[in-house]
Formats: sequence, structure tokens, C-alpha cells
Amino acid sequence: MEYAAVKAITESLLFASGDEGVTIRQISRVLEIDGTMVEHILDELKFDYENKNTGIMMVESNQTFFLATKPEYSPYVQKLLNTPHSSKLSQAALETLAIIAYQQPITRTEIEDIRGVKSDRPVQTLLARSLIEEVGRRDGVGRPILFGTSMTFLTYFGLSTLEELPDLPEDVDVQDITQEADLFFNALNEEYKQE
Repeated sequence: MEYAAVKAITESLLFASGDEGVTIRQISRVLEIDGTMVEHILDELKFDYENKNTGIMMVESNQTFFLATKPEYSPYVQKLLNTPHSSKLSQAALETLAIIAYQQPITRTEIEDIRGVKSDRPVQTLLARSLIEEVGRRDGVGRPILFGTSMTFLTYFGLSTLEELPDLPEDVDVQDITQEADLFFNALNEEYKQE
């Protein structure tokens, strides 16, 4: 594989890793190249971001690399993130939000058990839009973060309290709960976008 392609793939891995970031070892394993070569590529990418007129920079924290927006553009990023109605929530985000709304407080692992798929990205989306928030930590191994809905969630969906969420029918399984809640949130989401 030519060097330019390896560099481009490394950049795409940084982008795809999101807030979790990626380590030299992970990149090395994915690309099947030496760690020294990965370090060289990361140094080049960092130089590129620092010396070109872009809104992105590469950050290293605890030997993990990730892309971030440049601090001087943070007012614009905040403005975008503080307008939760700027774009429609994805189906995955709506499912995750429904589960959190009805099962809170809940951990990411518990959300994934209910959905049957990884839920990192939907949780990050909901956190970024301030629809959910960290509400504590569960006792036990690793003390996982507990998530619950926020005041923005209530405002976004025009609710005064969580008690205004529609009651779920008795004797339903978790899949039915998710589907019922999805219908409710989809309807509210569409109604709000039309205003």
C-alpha cells in the first residue's frame, strides 16, 4: 500500500474513532504496519493540521489520539450544539433516548443489552445535544456511568415532567417498549420541526 493511502486511512481511523480516540497499537494492528511508522504518520498529520488553515486539530491524551475542533472556533461549535432542533435525531438516537427516558437511570451496557447493538455513538449524540446527562455511577465493578434525561429533553419534547410520558401497556417486553416510545418521540420530533 502506498504511503499516501496509509496516511489517508490513518486520518479516517482518527475521524471514525470519535471521542474515544485511537492508539498507535490499534492503528498498527488495523493497517498491519510497524508502530514506528504509525508514529511518523501521526506526527505528519499533526503538522498538517497545525500548519494548514483548517478547523480541526489532532490531540493526544494518555497515548490516545483523536481529532478535535480548534479552540478558536469553539463559540461556533457551541452554538451548533446548543440548537438541538438543527437536525433530526437518527433512529438509533431515538431508540436510545426512548430507552433512557423509560428505564433511567441506566448504564450504556444496559442500553446495549436492550438494543442488541453498540450504542456509543447515539449516547454521544444525545449527550452533545444535552438531551441526556450523567446522573451518577452504579455501584459495582468499574462503577459505570448512569444516564438520565435532562431538562433540555423535557423542553425539546414539550414536556413539563417525566410523568407526562405516555404510559406503556402492561405485560410488554423491552422491544415493545422501545417501539412504542419510538413512535411517541418520532411524532414529537416531526411536530416540533414543523413549528
